[in-house]
Amino acid sequence: MLRPGIRRLRGLRLLGFPPRGSPGCPRSVCSRQGEENPPLSAESRWKDRAETVIIGGGCVGVSLAYHLAKAGMKDVVLLEKSELTAGSTWHAAGLTTYFHPGINLKKIHYYSIKLYEKLEEETGQVVGFHQPGSIRIATTPVRVDEFKYQMTRTRWHATEQYIIEPEKIQEMFPLLNMNKILAGLYNPGDGHIDPYSLTMALAAGARKYGALLKYPAPVTSLKPRSDGTWDVETPHGSMRANRIVNAAGFWAREVGKMIGLEHPLIPVQHQYIITSTIPEVKALKRELPVLRDLEGSFYLRQERDGLLFGPYESQEKMKVQDSWVTSGVPPGFGKELFESDLDRIMEHVEAAMDLVPVLKKADIIRIVNGPITYSPDILPMVGPHQGVRNYWVAVGFGYGIIHAGGVGKYLSDWILHREPPFDLIELDPNRYGKWTTAEYTEAKARESYGFNNIVGYPKEERFAGRPTQRVSGLYETLESKCSMGFHSGWEQPHWFYKPGQDPGYRPSFHRTNWFEPVGSEYQQVMQRVGVIDLSPFGKFNIKGQDSIRLLDHLFANVIPKVGFTNISHMLTPKGRVYAELTVSHQSPGEFLLVTGSGSELHDLRWIEEEAIKGGYDVEIKNITDELGVLGVAGPYSRKVLQKLTSEDLSDNVFKFLQTKSLKVSNIPVTAIRISYTGELGWELYHRREDSAALYDAIMNAGQEEGIDNFGTYAMNALRLEKAFRAWGSEMNCDTNPLEAGLESFVKLNKPADFIGKQALKQIKAKGLKRRLVCLTLATDDVDPEGNESIWYDGKHARPPCPSPTPGVHPNPSPPSR
Repeated sequence: MLRPGIRRLRGLRLLGFPPRGSPGCPRSVCSRQGEENPPLSAESRWKDRAETVIIGGGCVGVSLAYHLAKAGMKDVVLLEKSELTAGSTWHAAGLTTYFHPGINLKKIHYYSIKLYEKLEEETGQVVGFHQPGSIRIATTPVRVDEFKYQMTRTRWHATEQYIIEPEKIQEMFPLLNMNKILAGLYNPGDGHIDPYSLTMALAAGARKYGALLKYPAPVTSLKPRSDGTWDVETPHGSMRANRIVNAAGFWAREVGKMIGLEHPLIPVQHQYIITSTIPEVKALKRELPVLRDLEGSFYLRQERDGLLFGPYESQEKMKVQDSWVTSGVPPGFGKELFESDLDRIMEHVEAAMDLVPVLKKADIIRIVNGPITYSPDILPMVGPHQGVRNYWVAVGFGYGIIHAGGVGKYLSDWILHREPPFDLIELDPNRYGKWTTAEYTEAKARESYGFNNIVGYPKEERFAGRPTQRVSGLYETLESKCSMGFHSGWEQPHWFYKPGQDPGYRPSFHRTNWFEPVGSEYQQVMQRVGVIDLSPFGKFNIKGQDSIRLLDHLFANVIPKVGFTNISHMLTPKGRVYAELTVSHQSPGEFLLVTGSGSELHDLRWIEEEAIKGGYDVEIKNITDELGVLGVAGPYSRKVLQKLTSEDLSDNVFKFLQTKSLKVSNIPVTAIRISYTGELGWELYHRREDSAALYDAIMNAGQEEGIDNFGTYAMNALRLEKAFRAWGSEMNCDTNPLEAGLESFVKLNKPADFIGKQALKQIKAKGLKRRLVCLTLATDDVDPEGNESIWYDGKHARPPCPSPTPGVHPNPSPPSR
């Protein structure tokens, strides 16, 4: 156990550092030493009514208060249990980056940085923002491939990003050991900010625009009212709120429990180390860029005239604060730290000393070990929560500083305009459900923390915590024959392997072991007949005297006649595609709605909200876990199924998009003549417990026709070749249905004034500025995965990035993918 006093630890000298419970001294705290303690609260006012109550005074909650108030919302109130920044904000390392491997969160990062650049001028509060840029280091060929892969996506955004050579890296960071470095991914404008000063500047802005920030004001009770408002109880009294936003950091679970929700969050311990002055650093003429050694799994930046570096240890060594999940957060915990544990991170310390040799002579003056909150997949949960009216969340921020500005703006826009400003479904809090147990959350949080710097392959799968309780009736039958993918808790076959084929998980940026088997499955469906497990589909039953009126209000398409199905889209008020579902009219006034697995609660929340808001007399039931689904597709699908049912399946009797209740091998099913493959086919909805028997019957009946399995990879290839759109790919909240080529599903002349109708009429009248097209690419090893930049005639099809920074170069030619 380390004790105060100078010691040497494998080359590093440790100066006195604080014992457990002391706040440590990152720049965010050191910069305030000698100042008087700020008052606990500058507000003595109290309000009985509020439009929005935000619970939690970290940088995310304060950012939301700032943005709502600045946008003109009256009666914005933030309640903090102790003082602003208490929790995880105050001890954060404060890193800021434009980079994100996905395309949506880059918008959040971009907005945050641009806000932080001007916040000091706007509020008069110093924020301590440094922007020396950042370099991600590649020391293996696969990392170079990853950088190239990321460069294919970079031109979606205005942010600069470049692959740089080792010579340029050494010029920018002259203290590096260059022996293993192959390339770098450079983002100008990246850097770090003082989290405390940032939060105080946002708080000053929030007050300037009229928000009330009250602390200490712990929330003791939340009581929903029948009209959708909330009674928020505190020691200062009760407050009536039109909506509440849980932004309580590692206290978010406690807030959720007040209303019966178990948010899948868990605090993890994260350590970083601060050195004293290093002569070689002090002698530099300019600040070093932030460094990220991906194989060493640590970040490193300049801290005054020393260095600060923080590792992400493996899932076996990292520590979760699981006692806080089982027993709750200690009541007084706010600006405390955990005891440091250098042994846990020593291999990363040694990697840092190898990469930056001056660290071997450096003295450690502080080790900060504080709690940060993880969701299972490391991404925050942002937005309205399904099943609870007017309850919003902004929780689970593993990287709260870079997300705070953008998420505050994103949520503010959504609250004020009744729709998300752009697609960000990966942060939807409703991506989790009842299947997300505490055991699953811990297993995934460990994995996510340990995988912080893992290579980000396309089609990545992560295996901790699997399987959940969400397995179809075919799981035991198929698991030894296929590579399973994870879809909202479900296990679903991605592709099947035959004897002699490599069955392992082999992710790659090039064609890999699944390519040929998927090609065979494609031919199977095109030439013969295939079976696919579609049980993860989200499935809802809607009935009641107002069911037709509700669906006519929700969907841009007409309501199908009894016994028929159609493809329908829910639009936002601005006319963008919020969701795509199949709507089957099973009996007069009773409907089966089906959506993709990743959209289950995302879509259900929208439907329920509109039903309540409009006062529709309907019953809405989520039957996703009750029903299994088998898809049978291919030219022989009718022949195989006809052997198992007395129902006439001929083309003129069982028509395309018709739905019927019938028996297949004496098993009751709802059969819909539809297939996402674009081939002749049916989807068979049945009791989940009947899946294995139904599957066996179909496979036995199809032996003469050469029946076989196929998975979602083959289905995706088949639907792409038919130009079938997929929500989340070719359409989402960033696109309207006209530019996505969905005109045949949008009935602007139907009598009902469906959501988005008026906006869509205006869009159509003004004319489209873009439209979806299909491209065929000639490639023999690297295939497009989606969201790549498009080049034409040597030029990028979207506006170019800002002028390059001197001495670095963007990807010099169009990508090969």
